[in-house]
Amino acid sequence: MNSVSPTSNAAAFLHRYAGLAGRLPGADIPALRALRDAAAETLTAAGLPSRRLEAWRYTDLAPMLRGEFREALTPVDEAVALPPARADRRAVFVDGRFRADLSSLDGLVAGSLAEVIETVAPRLNTVASASQPMVTLNTLLFEDGLVLEVPAGTDAGRVELLSLVSGETAATVHPRHLIRLARGARLVLLETALSPAGSAHLHNPVFEIEVAEDAVLTHVRVQREAESAYHLAHLGVRVAEGGTYDGFVLNAGGKISRSETHLALLGPRAAAHLNGAQLVANGQLADTTTALDHAAPNCASRQTVKTVLSGRSRGVFQGKILVRREAQKTDGYQMNQALLLSEEAEIDSKPQLEIYADDVKCSHGATAGALDEDSLFYLRSRGIPAGPARAMLVRAFLQEAVEVVADEAAREALDEAVAGWWAQHGEAA
Repeated sequence: MNSVSPTSNAAAFLHRYAGLAGRLPGADIPALRALRDAAAETLTAAGLPSRRLEAWRYTDLAPMLRGEFREALTPVDEAVALPPARADRRAVFVDGRFRADLSSLDGLVAGSLAEVIETVAPRLNTVASASQPMVTLNTLLFEDGLVLEVPAGTDAGRVELLSLVSGETAATVHPRHLIRLARGARLVLLETALSPAGSAHLHNPVFEIEVAEDAVLTHVRVQREAESAYHLAHLGVRVAEGGTYDGFVLNAGGKISRSETHLALLGPRAAAHLNGAQLVANGQLADTTTALDHAAPNCASRQTVKTVLSGRSRGVFQGKILVRREAQKTDGYQMNQALLLSEEAEIDSKPQLEIYADDVKCSHGATAGALDEDSLFYLRSRGIPAGPARAMLVRAFLQEAVEVVADEAAREALDEAVAGWWAQHGEAA
């Protein structure tokens, strides 16, 4: 491994890797050790994201990089208060480590990545890349994650993935989750990320997801971490012929939060839904970035992302749809809408289409505006006070995005998160 540059903004993480390399899971697996060493070399040369990278031009990590992060040291058997379960089967991670004593995975082919690292190491196909620096950092330092496989033709029902960061100041966790659905399988994965108020940690999860032929994965992600935390998530999704990835992400926490999804439709009739909502309050920045690759004919994609901003906050949407030459009869739709509740709020929107096929139906758009004064006047004239009237209009704005989630428990989790955010920030909006 090359020596660490003392000027690298990743120096603290690289020094930690140098000290931990021999103790990380899979340290004795040559291919995995080589993968981590390559990540170290990439970070040494390129560093962590700055606004000089086009993909990060709107999201400045400088406040995070000024912090002094360290490995979370929570004892593996420490008592933890859990929120009520939203599914009969649940995988619980505390500070990035699987807690078997808090989890219930009966009937599933699922468990801790650290415990099966020798088996799954060949599947870790995300190589070190200067264009995906947070994935590279995850590759460098991941210790655990969820491995979940749904056999062919099996409907696994609803499974909850609960990620808790205990609140230790400046802790950093980098879970790597591997989700695979075999041919004709089905799964609803309800993911929730939580941490106590005041926690200033870094949560940097990476998902590698494979959806085989005619399989259907519904993946709902709710991020409600502390408003002083940093949550930077990356999803790599591959969908085969006839498969469907139906995703929804709600970002309602974090000082800086980013949900980045790279999804490839690899076979005919594959489909993807990448919907979401961002609730951003004073001092926060929320970023939804997607790259959707139509690599096969007769595929469809839908994306609607809505952002509500209050106080001096900032929202970012970057969405790119690539239609390759062989992807004839592509049907793609992308829309980003922002509701600004303050004159100090800001939204940066960058929808993109890159099309090389000639028989396609694709559209994209972006809008930004304030609450409709006529609608507000109408509600006030019916005796509804200003606060509840504004809340009703905000809920109506978000409804189009949320209502596409078919799973009842997932919708309840989204509604609860929206209500909690408005209760905390609505008066200041």
